[in-house]
Amino acid sequence: MKFLLTLLLLGVVLVAAEDKYTTKYDNLDVDEILKSERLFNNYFKCLVDTGKCTPEGRELKRSLPDALKTECSKCSEKQRSNTDKVLRFIIDNKPEEWKQLQAKYDPEEIYIKRYRAQATDAGIKI
Repeated sequence: MKFLLTLLLLGVVLVAAEDKYTTKYDNLDVDEILKSERLFNNYFKCLVDTGKCTPEGRELKRSLPDALKTECSKCSEKQRSNTDKVLRFIIDNKPEEWKQLQAKYDPEEIYIKRYRAQATDAGIKI
């Protein structure tokens, strides 16, 4: 009986842990990545399948489709803040890269339509 209870509790803990994305990379210096053409390009190439991925890039690439579908419901506050910062940067400074990301992750414009009002309210012009 104790064994079954332990298994049940372990299952609950594992399911609860899956409710959020890992925060292991939350302290990554996003500003430094956005300032560095080399770093930015490495992450970008990872996301669009034209370059190698760092562990952080692989995690982002793995989580991105789900985050789009669930309105980042599994994101930490730091991840939401960094997402806003990165989106603003790419939209304002890297329009060609923005188009490529849209083509890969939202080819049917499902998410751009869903989030357009939120982006406008946040001052992001998409």
